[in-house]
Amino acid sequence: MPILPKNADYTDKDFDAIRARLRNMIPTVFPTWTDEDTANFGNLLVELYAWSADVLGKYQDNQAMEAFIATVTQRRNIIALAKLTGFRPRGQTASTVDLTLTISAPPTGTVTLPVGTVARTEQIVDPAKFQFLGSVEWLPGSGGSRTVTAENSEPRSETFTSSLRANQDFRLNGTPFLDASAIISDASGLWTEVQDFLSSTASSRDFVVLVDQDNRATIRFGNGVNGQIPNGTITVVYKVGGGIRGSRVEAGTIRKLEGVATDSFGNPVTITVSNTNASSLALDRQTTEQIRVMAPMQNRALTRSVSREDFEIHALEVAGVSRALMLTADQDDIVPENTGYLFIVPVGGGYPTTLLREQVLEAVTVTYPSTLTFRVEVLDVIYLDVNITAKVWLRAGVTPSTARASILAALAVAFAIEDQNGIATDGIDFGYNLRDANGDPAGSIAWSDVFNVIRDDSNVRKIDAGGDGLLINGARADLTIAVREFPRLGTVTLINGDTGLELV
Repeated sequence: MPILPKNADYTDKDFDAIRARLRNMIPTVFPTWTDEDTANFGNLLVELYAWSADVLGKYQDNQAMEAFIATVTQRRNIIALAKLTGFRPRGQTASTVDLTLTISAPPTGTVTLPVGTVARTEQIVDPAKFQFLGSVEWLPGSGGSRTVTAENSEPRSETFTSSLRANQDFRLNGTPFLDASAIISDASGLWTEVQDFLSSTASSRDFVVLVDQDNRATIRFGNGVNGQIPNGTITVVYKVGGGIRGSRVEAGTIRKLEGVATDSFGNPVTITVSNTNASSLALDRQTTEQIRVMAPMQNRALTRSVSREDFEIHALEVAGVSRALMLTADQDDIVPENTGYLFIVPVGGGYPTTLLREQVLEAVTVTYPSTLTFRVEVLDVIYLDVNITAKVWLRAGVTPSTARASILAALAVAFAIEDQNGIATDGIDFGYNLRDANGDPAGSIAWSDVFNVIRDDSNVRKIDAGGDGLLINGARADLTIAVREFPRLGTVTLINGDTGLELV
């Protein structure tokens, strides 16, 4: 039987390499086989075996890739891998808005708008709908306005019957499932959602929610030892919806209440609705790339907030947070002793809402407790505007407006907080994280990096590299970023080198 040479290359697994190896081995078994005509049946078998080995090798390579979080590509596989580390990927979030409701005249009876009442925009086709998260009431003879928070989601309800077996699973039909929205009850009362059953006892009325690659949820109950087994009819009330697409509405656009409002005597009443502010930004589910980054990161912080990095990691787990920086007296002399300043940047930039700051504070002090004597303050990000002035020469045939739009787009990408996959970019960060290896107390944005972005634009022939050809915040030098500052693109002034006029 022929033996492979000692220097066999086991990485040559494609069709051509396998076919060549088979052809080289044939003379050792069939010395008289010299016919290499494609029509020869033996050669046909050689190509068939090479093709089969090529396909099997591809399957094996893909299976190996899907077994590691660094190379996995299929969403269902990365969800399973993340589960092994205790990380639960974040699903979609829903946009919320504060609504002001005004009754036209004091009612005769009590007027109640219950939880789930729907207000919407005025579009006839596909309006944005928001359901009340609380109830609104006017007592007899009272008027005026009321305020309620509404959410861009839809309620769903399903019932199941327990089989009295351990580890029962019930798959919900609604999708996309909104995290933490499931309310489960049976004849004995409510159940409590937990991350896992490790701390559950035989009497614990706990359940776990598993969300698959299709954003569909499965409700799992315990086995009678870790988590109680349900009995009888189970009712699951939950919400679906959310996501970035079509969820954000501008101020003053929600003006309709669905249904007819009446008082307790059945008398119709007129109620107007409006939203003074735009709705909050909703998020799509975490992408495969985001899970790939966050799952290993969470393992470094575990269940508490102790080190400076722990606070940052747990802040990043809150939906809507893109960047986080924790500073103590060791990093910034302005910070008092035994205190931490946690600066957060919301997804897409801007400033965090009060609600988002409260959610971050709860995450780093309650969900993942910190030491009792350590005080944490969650603060708005401190931006440093990066203003750029550049003199450029355009390529032949390029209009000033086209060149300006192209350069602005390139600079926007260079200063973006996240890339197209929602992953934090490397070159833009807090000054503390931009420090170089020499341990300088502040970070910087290199003048040459900005120069290269403008020079490499396809519409630019050249850029003035000397004198005041490129200025960042009025200087031809690297821009210093203080430890607590976060750079963002400010004003951009572009001068046409041929005409001396500004590109518009």
